[in-house]
Amino acid sequence: MEFFNKAKAVKLRSHLGKYLVADADQEKVRQSRNGSTQKTKWIVELVEGKTHFIRLKSIHGRYLTATDVPFLLGMTGEKVAHADFDKGLDWKYEWEPIRDGFHVKLRSWCGKYLRANGGTPPWRNSITHDDPHATSTRNWILWELEPVELPARTDSYEESVLSSRSSGDISGSEPPSPMSVSSVNSSMRTSISRISSNEFRLGMDLFHNAKAVRLRSHSHRDKYLLADEDEESVIQDRNGSSKNVRWIVEYVPGYDNIIRLKSSYGKYLTASNQPFLLGMTGRKVLQTLPSRLDSSVEWEPIRVGAQLKLKTRYGNFLRANGGLPPWRNSVTHDIPQRTATQDWILWDVDVVEIHVSSSVQKPTPPPMPHSDSLNFESDTPSAVLTKPAKFSRQEQSTDSNVGSPPKMEGRTIYYHIAEDNGEVDDEGVQGYSLIFKGNGVEELTSKFKEETGLEDVIVCTRSPLNGKLYPLRLQLPPNNVTMHVILVLPSSKLARDFEEQGLL
Repeated sequence: MEFFNKAKAVKLRSHLGKYLVADADQEKVRQSRNGSTQKTKWIVELVEGKTHFIRLKSIHGRYLTATDVPFLLGMTGEKVAHADFDKGLDWKYEWEPIRDGFHVKLRSWCGKYLRANGGTPPWRNSITHDDPHATSTRNWILWELEPVELPARTDSYEESVLSSRSSGDISGSEPPSPMSVSSVNSSMRTSISRISSNEFRLGMDLFHNAKAVRLRSHSHRDKYLLADEDEESVIQDRNGSSKNVRWIVEYVPGYDNIIRLKSSYGKYLTASNQPFLLGMTGRKVLQTLPSRLDSSVEWEPIRVGAQLKLKTRYGNFLRANGGLPPWRNSVTHDIPQRTATQDWILWDVDVVEIHVSSSVQKPTPPPMPHSDSLNFESDTPSAVLTKPAKFSRQEQSTDSNVGSPPKMEGRTIYYHIAEDNGEVDDEGVQGYSLIFKGNGVEELTSKFKEETGLEDVIVCTRSPLNGKLYPLRLQLPPNNVTMHVILVLPSSKLARDFEEQGLL
């Protein structure tokens, strides 16, 4: 909330990389990839008497409004409008910012969240306020904030500012002046550090006094995070005595809940945007030395019992993969979709070197009641521990389970939704996904109805011979390999073509 106290105007970017836009000629708000237009700028107004709420005003002088009108009859989600201010309904214009990692959620008056929808029309590019019910839509309520300078003083903007001043919505007697992006970015980093929750502080507790650590996969008990000799790749390896499993801990100025990890080659653990495999979830984790240290090299420790998760600015987690090559021993950042892979993002921390100088600036963690927390002696003779400190309970590992992947429960199915003419938007990038345990197409179709909220769909696959879409028949392939499918609506032109060809 402190960021909004300082920022005069922002852009909000959704998980789809699209911006929240307010058009002058209509009441609706939508998403757009064009982030350079003035329509993407929203003026921040503080709500008088409510320290944790804001209003967002477009450059046209209208407010982002959470209505109680259903977006589609019989479906979840209410419309979000772009409306003039009405004092009798002032609560509909109020939003509560809730931080979620590097992102923010905006909660409306009824406890729902501002949501950027994807999929086929009329959902595509629409904005509603809703609660995400499906796993594949939980990121749809996360927004990335971009501080911007205030728009130029057009007549409509000047009128809106004077109106808000007269109503007492913005504190101060002087008109707002433009703020530089750099100054707002600085204040944003400071404010984020101040509002850290106990959950994040507990994660930092595992790095208390740490100068260097080893990270051991909790799911693959004998494998460590290792900086490969090619000085680019990051993998898992059983050799815990190698210098390449040692990572230097750097505390990020302005944060008390973010760290950087530097390899033995002087490069940083980096969450890249490169897909690990085309069409699959999971992005590459590399060791890089960028000219400017940005958020791709910053990790947020989140404690889970005696282990931790390392979260990226994108909301993904550092993940140790198992299974067959090329997944075996690989490291990606991702969100686990299956129960069997939930532990793949958990890591045990072994502190191998500590800071003994009290002058080193580092976060001060709260006292921990856990019996497995360390208490470093002030008279430690050496900064290097002769025996790494374990933050996890010891578990026995037998030769029978070394390197064996967890049992797979069902298969992952990635899907896109086709346009009316059969074209698929962004088919080359990672689609939505679900876990399916059956083998029948009818059962899979019902699962997609439940997951997407669409009344009916035709599950199709693309022919490897000619690239055309064809409906799936009675049974899926007999094994549990990952599948990629396209959903086609029965009312579409492509569905009518299927009927004419006798494919339905």
